[in-house]
Amino acid sequence: MAAYENRNAMIDRSRSNRPSWLRSLADSDAAVGWLFTLPFLVLWVWWFLYPFAQSFLRSFQDVSFTALNDATFIGLQNYIKILNDPEFYQAVLHSLQIVVIAVPVQTMLGLLMAVLVNQKMKGQGIFRTVFFIPYITSQIAVTTVFMMLFKKGTFVTKFFTLFGFEDVTWFADTRYALLFVSILFIFQQCGFSMIVYLSGLQEIPRDLYEAGQMDGASKWAQFRYITLPSLKPVTFFVVSVATLLGFQIYDQIAAISRYGALGSPAGATSTVVTYFYQHGIRYMNIGYGSAAVVLFFFIIMFITFLQKKWLGDKE
Repeated sequence: MAAYENRNAMIDRSRSNRPSWLRSLADSDAAVGWLFTLPFLVLWVWWFLYPFAQSFLRSFQDVSFTALNDATFIGLQNYIKILNDPEFYQAVLHSLQIVVIAVPVQTMLGLLMAVLVNQKMKGQGIFRTVFFIPYITSQIAVTTVFMMLFKKGTFVTKFFTLFGFEDVTWFADTRYALLFVSILFIFQQCGFSMIVYLSGLQEIPRDLYEAGQMDGASKWAQFRYITLPSLKPVTFFVVSVATLLGFQIYDQIAAISRYGALGSPAGATSTVVTYFYQHGIRYMNIGYGSAAVVLFFFIIMFITFLQKKWLGDKE
């Protein structure tokens, strides 16, 4: 018993001798949080911040992909050249068109699907899985299947003739190729939006709906004045992520252009990403391509800022 008391006394003395700052650090929730966040921060710095810093520096240089050590500082010449290139503005316009068409549609469809699969019904899990499968399926595989469906003479192209479209091969026609890419994006992204909205719906307190029912509010009134306002932060997240992914579309366009130049047909599907790839990788002009990446980054930041202002997200 005495030996046990002596051991406890020694432990207490060792604890009392521990520096107070070390003890407070070990007991701090913030320190524990930073410790668990550290792996992500290291990867983020290594995979994003450091490459972006390199691209920013390269954008002021005349440097080839084959001779990175022979870089020459040229100031703003790469940026001036890009801003005087009509192809860059065409690529930006195409990216904006994809985002303007696809993001609102996939957001509304994702919300609609989330509301449907949130109801109590048989096969609820099956419907959730079926709606989510396109998001986790290979983009190249989905694009290949859609290319078969949207060929001239198929039931899909004939169906769209009812809405004024011509019976043509969509991905090979300059008028419909960009719309074809937008439809692909909507089809694949809806599953992700559905899952995010579904989690948001399940976080809304049931008391709000019960209070609305007691006040005589209809289902539409509850959806408009309870569901939509409660999902505002979720909507901001869904729209922001979809916008980023919309600007970064590449695999679908590469699959369409595999038998021709990137951005085929005739540049109708060129985007900011394909513009960077063409000049930075294929033409091996790293400085010029890096300048395009930096401009692309600031364009996305500006659009995200506008989205935050428009959606009025305060959180």
